[in-house]
Amino acid sequence: MSQKPRILIFTGDGKGKTTAALGMAFRAAGHGLRSSIVQFIKSDTSVGEIAAAENSAAIEIHTTGLGFLPPADDPHFAQHRAAAQASLAKAVEILTERKVSLLILDEICLAVARGLLEERQVLDFLNQAPPEICLVLTGRYATPALVAAADTVTEMLSIKHGLATGITAQKGVER
Repeated sequence: MSQKPRILIFTGDGKGKTTAALGMAFRAAGHGLRSSIVQFIKSDTSVGEIAAAENSAAIEIHTTGLGFLPPADDPHFAQHRAAAQASLAKAVEILTERKVSLLILDEICLAVARGLLEERQVLDFLNQAPPEICLVLTGRYATPALVAAADTVTEMLSIKHGLATGITAQKGVER
């Protein structure tokens, strides 16, 4: 057995980062493993993954973000930073409890890139993780240091996206 946890990153400007991570949670549930997802940016609890997780005893989702990020000079930016810090504290709590096999840190890469979290905080968190857990980090702009810490990194590349042409978010696809 490895002395380090598995660390995967789903990054890039394309669709599918969170979807891939959620797929891993449902795959783990199929094997009787528990997963926890901490959403660092997202705030919408009416999305399909929340409803689906409510029907699974093996998957819990903590929606701790405040939604779309304002510019760093916006007066509300500090609230987003505080929410991201609370999200990281929740992730530490989950890690400490050692009740899950898979911990997904949804949009944590973006939280680091936008200055809501310090990169060093996240690297320290990753270094604290026990070897039996799998950690999945999602979000645009994964930093070189986060990429170096991971053993698997996938970049989703947007070639074309319907939202850019006016197609609205669809239940089961984007929601």
